[in-house]
Amino acid sequence: MPLSSNELLQPEPPPQPNSNRLFPVFLKLEQLHVLLVGGGYVGHEKLAALLANSPAAAVTVVATWFSAELKALAARHPSVQLREQPYQTTDLVGHDLVIVATNDKALNLRIKADATRQRLLCNVADTPEACDFYLGSIVQKGDLKIAISTNGKSPTIAKRLREMLTQALPDELHDVLQRMSVIRDKVGGDFAHKVKSLNAVTAELTGGPAYESPAAARWRRIATASLLAFAVMLVFNILSYYFTLEQVWSAATHAEMFWLFVAIGFGAQLIDGLLGMGYGVVTAISLMSLNIAPAAVSASIHTAEMFASGASGYHHYRFGNVNKRLFKVLLIPGVLGAVTGAYLLSKFGETYAGYVKPLLAAYLLLLGIRIISKAFSKPGSRKKHKKLGLLAAAGGFLDSFGGGGWGPLVTSTLIAGGRTPQYVIGSVSVTEFFVTFASAVTFFATLGISHWQIILGLIVGGVAASPIAARLAGRIPVRWMLVGVGLMVIVWSLWALRKVFM
Repeated sequence: MPLSSNELLQPEPPPQPNSNRLFPVFLKLEQLHVLLVGGGYVGHEKLAALLANSPAAAVTVVATWFSAELKALAARHPSVQLREQPYQTTDLVGHDLVIVATNDKALNLRIKADATRQRLLCNVADTPEACDFYLGSIVQKGDLKIAISTNGKSPTIAKRLREMLTQALPDELHDVLQRMSVIRDKVGGDFAHKVKSLNAVTAELTGGPAYESPAAARWRRIATASLLAFAVMLVFNILSYYFTLEQVWSAATHAEMFWLFVAIGFGAQLIDGLLGMGYGVVTAISLMSLNIAPAAVSASIHTAEMFASGASGYHHYRFGNVNKRLFKVLLIPGVLGAVTGAYLLSKFGETYAGYVKPLLAAYLLLLGIRIISKAFSKPGSRKKHKKLGLLAAAGGFLDSFGGGGWGPLVTSTLIAGGRTPQYVIGSVSVTEFFVTFASAVTFFATLGISHWQIILGLIVGGVAASPIAARLAGRIPVRWMLVGVGLMVIVWSLWALRKVFM
């Protein structure tokens, strides 16, 4: 919950008698001089921890022997000096902190006593009772740094907590901090008003609504109104050109198939909004099972998905799930790939339908296997993708040509690379609106409007599911949903391929 100004001014309650009474401090280590005694494995571990947080820290290492790893680490940091000699009391002169990491306990305690006499803070490895301070486990996301202390009781627990927080905290927090300093400088008014404004900005970090500046909120309302106006105009023009209102109402209220398409659109969009993939795959399987031509299937899917993905992208943006930088990188290549795939399918899909459908079935089979493998794969360390444009172009092409694949290819690749699932799903969903819009326009120009009952049913179901999926994205376990979707895709693909070979 956001804090009020009064809550911020209240002092923290006193600690419990048996609680951790350490006072946390973040040192500007690059302005201090550190003495490290010990050149073995533990010494290397301590030096690596210091330099990982303060690469330019001035560290003097004293030891009778240095490990090869420690020498290599020191060679990469000019501010580190190695003195290959036994420890002497005079080594303490000119230093502000002392870290002891030898395998001689008697020597360690003697160094600690020398440091205490000279009023220097000292840390003795593996001897908590002799330490003036501890080196805690560190979690870092850009400028955000969190130190974890177990009061010297269990370094293993501290390490496990560090791993958990590193995985749980999104990398985008670094970008949030960069903007916070700008926002803080721009916020006017008294202290209470500034606290209220900053609470609104940071509320989304604890699961609250995403912050929007007044200008952003105004443009969001304009964009929403424009999108709705465009949608109404497009639907009205299409229906008024081909059908009367009486025909449309009769088809919607008396056709059982129409409500089947609504259910398909609802389920497909719910899966797509939760997983960042699956809309095209699910709807393509359903429609191709009804023996509809591949080009008509893809055209119907992308016409309907344009509205569903637009609603989904809006709600993802509203709930703060969008990385704008990622969106900009994916947008143009994805649109170009979609236009190319739609054009080729519209020109050759009908003529070579007997060849295209088995190829699409094989393609969906591979997607199903990839989805299931993603369900059981362990998240790895984040990898920087250098060819995101090529990835987006391939996803757009396969999505248009195969009736699905944008999410399974793009979303799963980015998540497998270690990116935060919530922001990947939101960003890919927003981009998907423009990809499907380009695809739908291409199909309109080459094929015209066909199977309007399917399009209308998918639109109704998809738009209804969008806010539900966006709210749940990244907040519920999705492994078994991935398994279910993957198995469904594999079973249908094998069934379609069986008809080719039998």
